[in-house]
This record gives sequence, C-alpha cells and structure tokens, in this order.
Amino acid sequence: MGREVILQRPPQRIVSLVPSDTYTLFALGAGERVIGRTRFCVLPAGQVEGLPVVGGTKDVDPDAVLDLAPDLIIANQEENARAPLEELARRGVPLFVSFVRRVAEGVAHMARLARMLGLARAPEAEDLARRAYQLLRADKAIDASVAGLPRAFVPIWKEPLMTFHQDTFASDMLLQCGCANAFADRERRYPLAADLGRRSPLPTDRLGDRDTRYPRITVEEVIARAPDLVLLPDEPHEFGPGDVEWMRGLDTPAGRRGAVALADGKDLFWYGARSVEALPRLRAQIAGLAE
Repeated sequence: MGREVILQRPPQRIVSLVPSDTYTLFALGAGERVIGRTRFCVLPAGQVEGLPVVGGTKDVDPDAVLDLAPDLIIANQEENARAPLEELARRGVPLFVSFVRRVAEGVAHMARLARMLGLARAPEAEDLARRAYQLLRADKAIDASVAGLPRAFVPIWKEPLMTFHQDTFASDMLLQCGCANAFADRERRYPLAADLGRRSPLPTDRLGDRDTRYPRITVEEVIARAPDLVLLPDEPHEFGPGDVEWMRGLDTPAGRRGAVALADGKDLFWYGARSVEALPRLRAQIAGLAE
C-alpha cells in the first residue's frame, strides 16, 4: 500500500480483521494478544468466542476497533473493504495489510508475523516453519507447466456461478496439491452481461482498478472446459450434497466419473498456519478423485 509500518516493540494488543490471520496468531502462540476479531474469525474454536467483534471482514467498524486500543491491526487487501482500512490508517494506529496470492507467500507472511511479534524462535513458530518448508520443498516436484496434471473446477459462488483465475491463492493451492485450475486463464469481464457472454466487455483501459481474478461463468463454460474433477467448498458459498449431484450430472469427465466432492473451504482459501495443515489433506482428497 506504499506505507511503512514501524513497531517500536512487539505488539501486545492485536485486532485481527482476517480469519486466517486470527488462526495463525493462535497457532504461533500469540492468542493471548488478540483483543478483537471479525465475526468470521471463528477458529480456533473454543478460543475466539469471547473476543470482541468489530464487524465483518467487509464492514469493519473503525470506532469499534480503536475503542479496543490496539497497538497493531492486521488486515488483508483482498478480504477487507478499502474504506475502513484507509480510515484506520488515517487515525495513526499501526496497520499491517497483506495480499497473499501464493502458498509460499502465505508461509512468508506467517514468518513475518512471527518476527513482528518477537516469536520467531518460539517452539510453535519454529515447528510451523519447519513443517511449512518441508511441504514447500515437496512442492518443487510439481511441474510448473501443469502439463499432464488433472484439471479441477472449483466454484466459489452459485448465482451467478463464479470461480477464480490463476493469480489467486486458491489456484496456487490446487497446483501445490498436484492439480491444475480449469479456469486458470479466465479473467473476469465487466459488466456481468459481458462475463456471461451476452454483450461486449469493457476495454482494458476502462477497467481501472477492478479485480479481474474472479470470473462469473456459465454452466456451458464448465462443460466446455471439461474438468477432470470438481471440488465444491463450503465457503464463501456453502455448496451441499444437492450440488454434488448437479455437477455429477454435467457432461464433463468429472461428471461421468463421479469425481465430484465437497471440500473444506478453509483448506482451499485460508493462507498461513491453516494451509500448512491443509496441504496434506487436500493432496489426499485430490489424489483420490483423480484416480
């Protein structure tokens, strides 16, 4: 964001506006420093429920945050709305904003948090870092060209049907699990009618800072992309058993083989400590569907 975040000492009062970062803070052994969260910061279960809620990820209340007198606010450029973050930055509280688009970036972000908190040598942080880098070393065996890898379709919304481009954390998570994103090259077009093929899209020079990484797509596009497997996450849209049957009924390799399954959205979309735990689970699930 073009700002410097200067900390005179390791922060002791942290408000986390990002569910995956809240989870990571507890995993690093800094849970007692977290004094505020969003209503979507629900993990680790049994440890966050008593923390004050300062809104959702998109509707953070700056006054509620500042009433808690934090010495650090942790946010994310993608998950949090811009206006509340700009207001918090304007009021002078240290605000650390991440924008994680790769699994390795999430691990680096986790390590950076540990250093900021003075916990780089803490047992919890060292164990997480060791496990993470072991997983990343194993990832080196994956062919970055994705040639020959099974191709997955992962929707994130249903009406309209929506998925993600290759320049996202979830797409890289698939790749690190030995699977290519069937919609890796599909960018979002504006307006919605253009995304759905009903009119011409806005030219590139008129897009401004609009995010093109989450295209709205049609069922016909899914069929044309011929995914080998389909994962249906439980967030941000909660897909269910009926959606599994729907996808199995489509004329795709995944549908014909029955290679469609529900998936844990946190395993797919949460970076940091959660991804360290999720990679082995997701790799096993994808390998089973790809057989």
